[in-house]
Amino acid sequence: MTFLETDTLGQERFSLLLLEPGEIYFEDFSVYFYPDGYVDSSSPPTVNKEQRGHLKVCSKSVVFVPKDIQWPILKFPMQNVKVIEEHQVGLLSKIDKILKITSDQCVEMKKNNIIAPFGFKKGLADYFFRLNYATLDDALGPICQIHRASTLPPAEQAAMISVIVLSRRSRVKFNTSWLEDLYENILLETQADRITPLATNPGRIMLTSSRLYFQPFNNIDRWPVLKIRIKDIRQIILRRFLLRQLGVEIECCDTAPVTHLYLAMKTEADRNEFYEKITHLEELQLEERRQEDMTLRWQSGITSNYDYLLYLNSMADRSFNDLTQYPVMPWVVQDYHSSQLDLDDESTFRDLSKPIGALNEERLQKIKERLPDLPEPKFLYGSHYSNPGYVLFFLARIAPEYVLCLQNGRFDHPDRMFNSIQDTWTNCLTGASDFKELIPEFYAGSGEFLVHNGVINFGFRNDGRPVGDVSLPPWASDPKDFICKLQEALESDYVSRHLHLWIDLIFGYKQHGEAAMEADNVFHYLTYEGSVDLQRIKDLNERACLETQIMEFGQTPKQLFTSPHPQRLTSGPIPRPLVAHSVSLHIKPEVQVVSNVHLEGGDAPSLMQTNLSVDVADKQDDKEEGTAVNFKNFDSLTPQLEYTLHKNIVTAVHMSADEKNIFSVSHDGLLKMYSLEEQRQLRSVNLSSMPLSSCVVMPDNKTIIAGSWDNNVYFYSIEYGSVQETLQAHDDAVSCIMWMERVLYTASWDGTVKMWQLEEEQDSVTHSEYLGQLDHEDGVLCMDTQASCRRLVTGSRDGHLALWDLDHCYLVSSISLHDGPINACYMCLESRRIVTCGADRLLKVTDMDTMTEMFAKDLTHPVLCIGALGSLLVTGNAAGLLQVWDMDVGQVVAQLEAHKGGITSIDTRGVLLSGGEDRCIRLWKPGP
Repeated sequence: MTFLETDTLGQERFSLLLLEPGEIYFEDFSVYFYPDGYVDSSSPPTVNKEQRGHLKVCSKSVVFVPKDIQWPILKFPMQNVKVIEEHQVGLLSKIDKILKITSDQCVEMKKNNIIAPFGFKKGLADYFFRLNYATLDDALGPICQIHRASTLPPAEQAAMISVIVLSRRSRVKFNTSWLEDLYENILLETQADRITPLATNPGRIMLTSSRLYFQPFNNIDRWPVLKIRIKDIRQIILRRFLLRQLGVEIECCDTAPVTHLYLAMKTEADRNEFYEKITHLEELQLEERRQEDMTLRWQSGITSNYDYLLYLNSMADRSFNDLTQYPVMPWVVQDYHSSQLDLDDESTFRDLSKPIGALNEERLQKIKERLPDLPEPKFLYGSHYSNPGYVLFFLARIAPEYVLCLQNGRFDHPDRMFNSIQDTWTNCLTGASDFKELIPEFYAGSGEFLVHNGVINFGFRNDGRPVGDVSLPPWASDPKDFICKLQEALESDYVSRHLHLWIDLIFGYKQHGEAAMEADNVFHYLTYEGSVDLQRIKDLNERACLETQIMEFGQTPKQLFTSPHPQRLTSGPIPRPLVAHSVSLHIKPEVQVVSNVHLEGGDAPSLMQTNLSVDVADKQDDKEEGTAVNFKNFDSLTPQLEYTLHKNIVTAVHMSADEKNIFSVSHDGLLKMYSLEEQRQLRSVNLSSMPLSSCVVMPDNKTIIAGSWDNNVYFYSIEYGSVQETLQAHDDAVSCIMWMERVLYTASWDGTVKMWQLEEEQDSVTHSEYLGQLDHEDGVLCMDTQASCRRLVTGSRDGHLALWDLDHCYLVSSISLHDGPINACYMCLESRRIVTCGADRLLKVTDMDTMTEMFAKDLTHPVLCIGALGSLLVTGNAAGLLQVWDMDVGQVVAQLEAHKGGITSIDTRGVLLSGGEDRCIRLWKPGP
């Protein structure tokens, strides 16, 4: 999956990607453009007489963006502009406010809003613009100032532009009317650049006691001021930017306006002051990411190779927001010609102990022959393994606008593009200057970057074929299969046993010094941190040249390890990535969010636009086959059976599949088995000295699985009358457990949901094998899934609702839904909804596909548990009420006073069972 925008129809046509990398956009003016030359306002309109739009003033160009998308965007590079002046048209000139630009080149872009190579219209010509609201002097002065800068040598031009930027910044103060709360305590106000791939946008930072504000100096963003609550910030990472310690990357929760904000300050001191102040705020709750813990988790086989490599990239200042330091991944497979990919054959894999440049011994020797002729400091490889050009080489099909931005409006020659996996690998082995490694997209997602959707015309190759999809190796049936097999290769036993060698080269002790020379791993000195201090270089031309080289050539990651990296101890089952990474540039398309419906009481509008008059009896037809409860007469239900055997709160109650026995667990640590046929207790087992939180009954009716606050999960055999296995599952209390399709899911206050494969022998569980885990920011209190859904929903103590992909064990989405713990959650697969209830007394319905809150109702008492029969929901609340909800209209259609105190557990399979704080268990059936 990718979040890159490749179709901008309906979106703002102008973006910073239409400018040179790093060019700054200042302001715009509403204008009319006259493509056929200006005729004064007294003349009648003619065809193509005028085009309405905006004139964008930038640091190296002026850009006209027509309102009508059929016309191309016009860019006038200042280096090609000859004259900028007021156009004289008799006595009307002052009235019409005409601006004339004379240029020997006009760049045409995005005609009909189609992404295509830029058109370069050469030849001296005049271009006329009439301003609508501003005076001519308002536009003429700033444009002429930038034009004068363009006539200077590159270094002096950069210096003058910096002065212009500084002057504009000093005139713009933070607009305090944008403060969310006028009583916020302002801690810091400073200037910073917002960094996105290939683009820089200057602005002003305001840090208060509760929020971080970024106010851009222009109108390029959809927010006049970006506001981020301090409590929504999850990570603050200090970054290198162009080999200088100026950057800070802020990661936020999904409910924040942006999930990533990358800032570059003017000086390291400014950056450090900002970091010091924001990290001392009381509301800031950062996730712990200690390197020692992550390395240990990876070494023990808990964290996947993919996740660990992404973590190391982040620690080494690699970011999806910075193309000069994009995350780097290794080539692990070298067999791209066989019909089958054999992951048991070591010859399938690349030698991870050597850099790409040293894999071909013949090429390496030729490179070493040049060493004596090179000046100090000597290097082996004239190009790097990761730079913006290499990243976009791979992503050209999904990021064409970035390619055009980096390559001055042109695509590469069709034969030099990323056309074949095999050819690219071969060139990396034999090419004189090709030493590139891979990017994360090769190991995540479904391979969209390998597919040409037909919208962009990349041209024709020498053999007459157009550039199309990337040619895959014979062992891959399609891009998704290719990515899946590379994922398997990355997590394979061979790679797990050798990956530490590659880490030594890229992030470790073989990155620098004598060890790097011995490993044939030496690149140009400008790629290494600390190799040059740009601040001390007085020659402006030299500094500008070095900055360009650093940006384009590539940067070696920050060194993380100064001694050999430990080897992975075990491989075991392949751990899947546990976090959903937006593997591509962090640019998300616009999403229209449906407004929340929050009801304080009374009737709710129908969520499906159905009639509010609901016949409850009709809903009975929708229930699962075998259900005995008739909701039409729900109020007349009476306890068919009632008993009190536990000494404390009943936490879980379940009916056996044959409907002969009731099983229950409690805070008293006891497992109870009650026979419906004999009307008596058959078993009472003390499983733990601490409370039991949950239990499930296996379909064979022979094994009961129970979770405990002592961090363990117990497997009790009814046949043998003993605990057959005790699983030390978590580092804190087990809050709930669930069994689905031969997999046991256990949730805990330690913030994880773990998955265990249950092995059975002669109808009894004999062993549980760890499959992986889903990490949360706080303790997990509830979870739910449905058969064949391959999605799991979890609710946490901090009020977050998370949706997980069970095929790859990654987070699909997470939202802050409740103010406080989520008590219970239920996934309704047919209607694609998730129902949750929390300690905040709210019952909410969330759309499963968009994770948009669709409905919220404030209840008198919090709901503690949820069950379902067909399309109807049954809830038990803290006041002892059983309630039936028709969620098509969000209404309670029936309720019953069931317990004295809260109802903590219900079971709706076949019959209706309830257990509560009053220690009672009740079986409900219709009365006479």
